[in-house]
Amino acid sequence: MDARTQPPLPPQRPPPEPLRQQGSVDCTAIVTVLFTLIVIFSMVLIPSSSPNLKNSLTILHQVPEGHVGVYWLGGALQETTTTPGFHLKLPLITHYEPVQVTLQTDLVRDIPCGTKGGVMINFDRIEVVNRLKKEAVYETLLNYGVQYDHTWIYDKIHHEINQFCSVHSLQEVYIDMFDQIDETMKDALQADCTRYAPGIEVISVRVTKPRIPESVRRNFEQMEEERTKVLVAVERQRVAEKEAETQKKIAITEAEKNAYVSKIVMEQKLMEKDSLRMQEEIENTMYIAREKSLADAKYYQTLKEAEANKLKLTPQFLELKFIEAISNNTKMFFGNKIPNMVMDQRLLGNFLRDLEGRKNLEA
Repeated sequence: MDARTQPPLPPQRPPPEPLRQQGSVDCTAIVTVLFTLIVIFSMVLIPSSSPNLKNSLTILHQVPEGHVGVYWLGGALQETTTTPGFHLKLPLITHYEPVQVTLQTDLVRDIPCGTKGGVMINFDRIEVVNRLKKEAVYETLLNYGVQYDHTWIYDKIHHEINQFCSVHSLQEVYIDMFDQIDETMKDALQADCTRYAPGIEVISVRVTKPRIPESVRRNFEQMEEERTKVLVAVERQRVAEKEAETQKKIAITEAEKNAYVSKIVMEQKLMEKDSLRMQEEIENTMYIAREKSLADAKYYQTLKEAEANKLKLTPQFLELKFIEAISNNTKMFFGNKIPNMVMDQRLLGNFLRDLEGRKNLEA
């Protein structure tokens, strides 16, 4: 049959849409409603609930600075920890606790103990500064729980204080060895922590003075008063000795000063005497030199005069001087020897003239 003569086909209907599953729609709606109820329940009940319940029910939680977040999934401790900040967890299923990993001070109060002598005393407060290492949080909490410090700090300090008091007398605990209790407690706590809980580090221990019975305290106060009196007496004696020693040193210093001044004055006088002596020596030397020069000059003058006179003492010069002396004499002599005297002088002149001639011949 030709295609043109074929009868028209009836119109085709679209395929029927598949029916939606009513069960899946109902489950989604139930989950949404339950989640909404949980959120409303958390917002309404959590602020007024206990901390443990709050940590279990919260979805968004905050880990404070200096802490790490520790988690329990269905009651099993997880090795994973979180850093400070906001984090998410499953409510009711996952429980978390913030654990401090910085320095913390545990205060232990009212620790009674008995001394070796049987006296009961009481330590009002002991402060233990400790720290939990961050890398040891899981092992420590796994073995001792979140309240690990109750086991290794609070309970342990009671034990160590009683051990210390039981082997020491009241005098030693209260006075003699009180300054050693801090280090003794620190070493004892750290030794056990290092052995059983290595993650706990004990930094220091501060022990306050224990309370003792009133009667014993009065006795100690009296002893302390007597000891104070003795110390005061000793100090007074020491002060008196120091004052005497000071006075002695002052006297010695004064004497040394006077001796030093006297020495300086004496040296000054000696120097003055030396200066005067040297001055006199110089003056004497100058005087001797001057007198020697004068004597030499006079000697030279005399020598020259003698030489000159020697040259002058010729017969003619002597005769001239004789004539001058005779002519200048205004005295008149009378007697038989006057001519003889004149002749004698002429004879003397002749003799000197002959003597001079002989010397010239010998030369």
